[in-house]
Parts: sequence; C-alpha cells; structure tokens
Amino acid sequence: MEDAATLSGRSDPFLQISIVVEMVFLYYGGLKLRLHPQVYEPAEDTFLLAENLKVKERFTALDIGTGTGIIALLMAKRAKFVLGVDINPIAIEIARENARINGIKNVEFRVSDLFENVKGRFDIITFNPPYLPGKTEELEGLIDLALIGGKSGREVIDRFIEQVKNYLTPKGIVQVVQSSITGIERTMEKFTKLGFKVEVTARERYFFEEIVVITAMLNESS
Repeated sequence: MEDAATLSGRSDPFLQISIVVEMVFLYYGGLKLRLHPQVYEPAEDTFLLAENLKVKERFTALDIGTGTGIIALLMAKRAKFVLGVDINPIAIEIARENARINGIKNVEFRVSDLFENVKGRFDIITFNPPYLPGKTEELEGLIDLALIGGKSGREVIDRFIEQVKNYLTPKGIVQVVQSSITGIERTMEKFTKLGFKVEVTARERYFFEEIVVITAMLNESS
C-alpha cells in the first residue's frame, strides 16, 4: 500500500493523509439517530406514520422495513417490546446502534425479508413499504430495497398484506404508509377482504402524490 509521502511524490515522514468519515445524525421525537447513505433516511412518509402511531402501553410491536429504526424506537417508548426487521443488513446495524445511542433496551433488530425471520404474534405491526416501480435487476445498491417495490410497485406490499394476518394477536392493528402512486384504494380493499376494519387515519398531499397512513384493525372473529 502506498503511503501519503509516496503519493505526494515527496519523502516526508511528517506528511500524513487522514480520511474521516463524518457521521450524520437526525434528531426527532427525543431520539438521536445516526444516518447512513445505504439506509433509507426518515422523510415525510416516516414522520406522518410517527405522528399517528396507534401503539399503546404493554403492546408487543413489529416494525417491518425498519431502516434507521426510528419507528421501532418511538414505539419502544410505550410498548412492552418491539421487534424491528429489514432486508438490508446495513439498516439493522444502524438501527442497533441507534438503540444503543438512545439507551433503549426493549427492542431487537434482525435481518428479515418481511416475515421470513419473524415468529410469534404482535399487537401492532407497522410498515413503510417500497412503492416505486422497478425490476430486481435494476437495483444498484441496498438503499434501492427501500424504494423499489417490484415491477408494478405493489409486489412487496401485496406480499405483506397476504401474510400479516398470521402475525397479529386478536384485534391486532396494522399501520401502513401508502402512496397514491401505487393505489390506496387497492390496499384498503385487500385488507377488507381479509376481514380487517380499514380506514385512512392521516394524509398529506405533496406535489405529485398523496401520502396516507392506512390503519387496519383485525376483528377478533376474523
């Protein structure tokens, strides 16, 4: 490996080059969160969900696509226990670090493609799914896993809806952030067909899309 003196063309034992990777942090809701370029940075959709969470004391909670861990950590302030999962291993490392930074211990983070590595049932499950249309072969980095939702943009959220009921307690709650780009009504219809009571509990309009929080509650008899 060439040293700094060689690279400069001079033999100078006092010449050194240091590369410093600056850590970037976000402060939100009493949390200090480390960010990473390959992990989805909390944005308007994240904050809309954060401000409308239905988590209650003593709940067990599951956060799918946890990213930096922001939603999981916010829920952990009230819930008994929170599990956060993400398909992106870098996201899991960042989320674990953020839990340590904030001294939050009733939370666990693990790598999982949706429910692949999840066991048990939860009182509330949250998900901010990827929704941009795109093909798997077009993914250029791990960050794209948080953005590209399949060829139509709905493949990931549709898989989630099909499986989520198996991981809920009776009267369990699901909260999903949805963009008008990939069909709010279609998502609500799918939940309804599975026996959920569904409503839009928050919404914000932006230049080219509307972002909503869909809250679905499982009927005990469903």
